[in-house]
Amino acid sequence: MDPSLYPRMAAVEDRHWWFAGRRAICDRLLQQCELPKNAAILEPGCGTGGNFPLLAHYGRVYAMDAESAALAFAATRGGAEVARGVLPLGIPFDAQQFDLAIMTDVIEHLDEPLAALKAVRARLKPRGVLLLTAPAIPRLWSVHDVTHHHRRRYRLSELRRCLEAAGFTIGYISYYNFWLLPAIVLARTLAGLRRGAGVHDLIMPPAIINRILYAVFASERYLIGRVRIPIGVSLIALARARD
Repeated sequence: MDPSLYPRMAAVEDRHWWFAGRRAICDRLLQQCELPKNAAILEPGCGTGGNFPLLAHYGRVYAMDAESAALAFAATRGGAEVARGVLPLGIPFDAQQFDLAIMTDVIEHLDEPLAALKAVRARLKPRGVLLLTAPAIPRLWSVHDVTHHHRRRYRLSELRRCLEAAGFTIGYISYYNFWLLPAIVLARTLAGLRRGAGVHDLIMPPAIINRILYAVFASERYLIGRVRIPIGVSLIALARARD
């Protein structure tokens, strides 16, 4: 992501409907994982640390990011041991093995996604859990992806193959952010037409709109893990490291 956007992300991610809704959905899946008490948790690509309060409920958080600008914000949050690290070859924290790794919208930034997932797999304990989200559907490529320095958007079948090739057994994989798909497609199309490639969408909407969007988006947590949603703006997967 453009480093100039990290201050904006840090300012909005606690309350913005997208980040808050994604955390609610991830929380629902984590509740189904039966993690050990005080689990060791790795967050590669932690950004400005918006997931730390959620993850701290499940254990000890070790967080890394390649961007110093992001880590500067993450380090101020507390609740995690923070270090600079780069996938696939630069995971810090010595030889620490983890019960859980969480990558929320990280893999699409990577030039070597398979190698990165293999590296994360190597740092998980036997049967350790990976929770991963990624933007979906290549045809939805927009100015949003350009501004956020995405390399690709994923098809479900493509993400499945990548996870399996990296040594994971997939327990659940699905599209999500289904209800808001038409509105998001329209908003990003209009943004691209009107404002060009320099635009970003890290903007807090009016409070009432933010609450409505959060309620609609986060309601998908009642479906995630139980049914597979056939289409959506994003993908979510829960997988375990193969023995």
